[in-house]
Amino acid sequence: MNASFKENSLNFSFVAPALFIFSIFYIYPFFYSFILSLTNYDLIGDFNFKNYYVGFSNFRDVFTDKDWWKSMYNGGYITFWALTFQNILAFALALAVDKVVRLKKFYRVVFFILPVLSEIIIGLLMKQLLIGEPTGRNVFNNLLNSAGLGFMAQDWIGGDRVRMITALVHCWKGFGWAFVILFAGLQTIPEQLYEAAKIDGANAWQQFRKITIPLVMPVITLVVVLTILGTMQAFAMILALNAGAGGETTVPVMIIFSHLGGASKLAGLACAEGLILGAILVAVSFSMFFVSKKVREKYGVLPS
Repeated sequence: MNASFKENSLNFSFVAPALFIFSIFYIYPFFYSFILSLTNYDLIGDFNFKNYYVGFSNFRDVFTDKDWWKSMYNGGYITFWALTFQNILAFALALAVDKVVRLKKFYRVVFFILPVLSEIIIGLLMKQLLIGEPTGRNVFNNLLNSAGLGFMAQDWIGGDRVRMITALVHCWKGFGWAFVILFAGLQTIPEQLYEAAKIDGANAWQQFRKITIPLVMPVITLVVVLTILGTMQAFAMILALNAGAGGETTVPVMIIFSHLGGASKLAGLACAEGLILGAILVAVSFSMFFVSKKVREKYGVLPS
């Protein structure tokens, strides 16, 4: 019994540091945020739960706040483009590079340069390229004029297409990490499976549908979940690019930040918004993992 207790204590000692850090930086902030969401605390005076308690009124305010749901729509719009244009392009390029014999490491380095850069740097860079003087350099419109396409020149940041442009800039920024993860997933598929399929008469499409997709589905799910989580929590790049464009590209985290840093300092409302956003993202993430499991079961990758 003593030996077993010592062994368990030794095993727990290896886990304890990580558990301590997780508790301090994740569990405690979550419960403290929930407590704050039940109050109208302004971050100025000493916090007293009884004095600031307002119940679930902050959550009701979030559900009736049109600006909040517009920001959710903006985040969903950018996420849609990231899930389709960004990830499909990254997957297609990963498939192409996977068939290349030489320079695979070179391609991984080149395509991963953008994710390494700060979102602030990307936002400011694209602002210089897309906005006219004196704020920017109007490089893109000058290129269009030089190519004889001056009729396409416009205010890319403040015009009607600002939401689309913001989504494309975000996709450009996030393309590299999606490519690297998907490429790594493709590298784990044994080449013998494709050789056996060719012997059985399977064409390229059948190999892709019956081998590639089922075996790489966990990686695709991971990329989809990370894309949703990352895009719905996007902040720095959009702030640097157009600061929300008067609400046209304002995303949920920007609303939360405005309530925490504005003149009113509505900490309780900001915490309620954060918890609601977190709950939505968790629900979507678990749904994607459930779909991934069903797809793998269908193709026999997992037992039914």
